[in-house]
Amino acid sequence: MGSTDAADVSRSGVQPTALDATMENGSQSEIIENLLNRRSVLGAGSFDQVANAVLAANSRAAEADLRAAKLRAEARANNWLPTLGPSVSLTSLGAVVSSLVVEQVLFDNGRKKAERDYAAADVEVAAVTLAQDTNKRVLSGLELYLSAQEATARANVNAAAMERMKHYEYVMSERVKGGVSSRVDLQIVQQKLNQMQSDMASDQETAAGALSELGAMAATPIAGINGISTLTNGNVDRTPLTVMKAQAESARAIAEATAARAGFLPSLTAGGNVGNGGGIGLSLGADNGIGFGTSASLQAIDEQKAAAAARVGQVQEDANRALRALEGELASLQRQDVQAQSLASQAAANYEIYAEQQKAGQRAVPDVVGIFETKVRTEREAVGLKYEVARVMLKIAALNGTLVNGEQI
Repeated sequence: MGSTDAADVSRSGVQPTALDATMENGSQSEIIENLLNRRSVLGAGSFDQVANAVLAANSRAAEADLRAAKLRAEARANNWLPTLGPSVSLTSLGAVVSSLVVEQVLFDNGRKKAERDYAAADVEVAAVTLAQDTNKRVLSGLELYLSAQEATARANVNAAAMERMKHYEYVMSERVKGGVSSRVDLQIVQQKLNQMQSDMASDQETAAGALSELGAMAATPIAGINGISTLTNGNVDRTPLTVMKAQAESARAIAEATAARAGFLPSLTAGGNVGNGGGIGLSLGADNGIGFGTSASLQAIDEQKAAAAARVGQVQEDANRALRALEGELASLQRQDVQAQSLASQAAANYEIYAEQQKAGQRAVPDVVGIFETKVRTEREAVGLKYEVARVMLKIAALNGTLVNGEQI
């Protein structure tokens, strides 16, 4: 990476893309072009800030595999050219004769082309794998962020209610001292107060743990980032990454089968010696030879091609099922969110009524504390559900490969 690239990384916090849709043979890869054109659903806000922070620290292990695949494709791109190699032989007189042998394949039933197609498909498989890893990393970071935010929101509900609970404990302790109430009632209130404190402490520990883990993933500080961002529409084309990878793997498997099939068929090669008088000739042969099992081997290769194509359909079905399941879960959570908000409002209204009645001497403190506990519980459930909704939406985006812009892969 040059100084200019390093400066770009420093300013944006994101490494430059490793993807290039132009293949070694000059053609354009439709799959890689699709990846480059992908737009993230993360709008400007907290989600985008977290995503950039975790991407900036990405070790990009899958990028090494992509570079290796590109080098293999580059090596295969010129496999149609003549090959040149040494030849050393011992004559009948004991003299050593050396020369250079030049060979050019004239006809090979498509084996060389299949090898180039295999290498190109291998690059596409590595590219989709890199996109999957990048989206998975962003999803992991955002899930940690949501876990921290959800736990903090729950803890804040308890923190806001703690003063009121302590007031009720004080009232009950004074009533016990005055002989108006029994110690059992005081113990009930104290138990509820202790439970509320324990829940708050547990939530705070969960938030701290998630933030610590997220901090280990991020290259820049994530302290001060709060809230839930609104997700945009992202791409029109949302082909799941698993399907794109299956398509690339199918193309690679078919190219492999084509090359293997060509190995059982005759090929024509022109060869000649450079040096010691030279000479040129033609040779006809098959790499794998022809035997009694050749027919079955060819049939097996044809079946391998059919199986590779069928796997794409199976992966497409699995991806559709996963998406439908997540969409169903999202619809359910959104419905629960609306209901939880309504229940929280009702519980708050009920508590206000009970509190007024308690002040007027019409309700006992333990009864009011029970209603107050219900109010706090419904509020905790209500604040937690919106984070669950966001988490499922992010999972859908990750499955569609739209958590990261194409140039960030």
